[in-house]
Amino acid sequence: MTNPSATGRGVWSSKTGFILAASGSAIGLGNIWRFPYMVGEGGGAAFVVIYLGFVFLLGAAVMLAELALGRHTDRNAVGAFAATAPGTLWKLVGMLGVITGVAILSFYAVIAGWTVGYLFKTVTGSFSQTITAQESQAIFESFAASPIANVGLLFVFLAVTSIVVWRGVSGGIELVSKTLMPVLLALLVLLAIRSVTLSGAGAGLEFYLAPDFSRISAGTFPAALGQAFFSLSLGMGAMITYGSYVSKKINLVTSTGIICLFDTLIALLAGLIIFPALFHAGLSPESGPGLVFQVLPTLFAELPAGQLFGAAFFLLLAIAALTSTIALLEVPVSYVIDEWGWSRGKAVAATAIVTFLIGVPSALASGAVPFFSDLPGGGFLSLMSIVFGSYALTIGSLGLAIFVGYRWGVQAAVAEIESEGVTFGLKHAWGFLLRFLAPVGITAILVYIIATQNYF
Repeated sequence: MTNPSATGRGVWSSKTGFILAASGSAIGLGNIWRFPYMVGEGGGAAFVVIYLGFVFLLGAAVMLAELALGRHTDRNAVGAFAATAPGTLWKLVGMLGVITGVAILSFYAVIAGWTVGYLFKTVTGSFSQTITAQESQAIFESFAASPIANVGLLFVFLAVTSIVVWRGVSGGIELVSKTLMPVLLALLVLLAIRSVTLSGAGAGLEFYLAPDFSRISAGTFPAALGQAFFSLSLGMGAMITYGSYVSKKINLVTSTGIICLFDTLIALLAGLIIFPALFHAGLSPESGPGLVFQVLPTLFAELPAGQLFGAAFFLLLAIAALTSTIALLEVPVSYVIDEWGWSRGKAVAATAIVTFLIGVPSALASGAVPFFSDLPGGGFLSLMSIVFGSYALTIGSLGLAIFVGYRWGVQAAVAEIESEGVTFGLKHAWGFLLRFLAPVGITAILVYIIATQNYF
């Protein structure tokens, strides 16, 4: 039976479907895995306040620009720049987005595979007995160093992602998003309710919700802005691609606001799960990237119904990861369909195979193969995260803001946003944010990363 979307780009069937799919793109490990440890390292509630300001000012401004550019051109990340600035090098910004999408997916799917592996470990009782932080670390290091487990889980996660994307825009991405996003929200709410009712949760809530601005340092602002852009999936062509499937009848302004609100709500709920649980167990909130996989498992045996709590949490992580890997794969698939004229099935298969091959070194970079584990920057996976998750995303976001603000022009972008009779009352403020504040803020992130991070 032929997939009805196999040879076409597709279109969202409804505003709700688009918002849920775009929210799914933004909501992922960045919200539930990265956001809590960034808050912990950034000083708690003060970081949260700054992060929220950046999301709804600069993040929303850049997202609206991406969606408007995509809808105006009905093209992928590369084609959108080529259509609005033909014969120029601006399309390289779009090409950077496509390459970044593939690169991020290649290592993101490895971490996503860890969520599935830890879901299995939790369900089978690996954390049903009390374990120390050292024992938890040893379990993680042994798991991450298994070549068969990591390459196998990478393959499985990419295969599931590919099936969804092959099904097309409305029949695959939108349908799965409509199903998974409500499940994701329900799991988050249930886990948050359980966590805030733990003994000692009050101290965690105070750390998370009561700002102490004396904790702010010079690095807090670029870290918060970087997390905002990472969380919203900006700078890699995902929102341009999703915007290209949007009907002219859909209000991009309200859609952007809802997506940012939903994305932020998920991140805040994740913090309500993790910080009360950490303080309940007397553990440090400044545990870094290992917070989820090395710290939280030490809590499960101590929590009432801890095995169920742990299984639900890693199921939550897996769902969040899937909604993001779908968007990451759609970016290069859309490019291949538009620019090379391939069918959706062929584009998905080829892109997934290339991504898998690129991802294998990341799957082997946590102890399985010394060569990939010992590369500069902390190993191949960390190196990919640095190059593409930090530098490429930041450069892509900067290029997009400058392009829409100056090359395509705010006036032309507003005309697209206000098509079909939509009134954009904040268009002048949006233009100022996009032309001035966004480039300055994004450049500050880039300068800070280069100046302070001794990656190599």
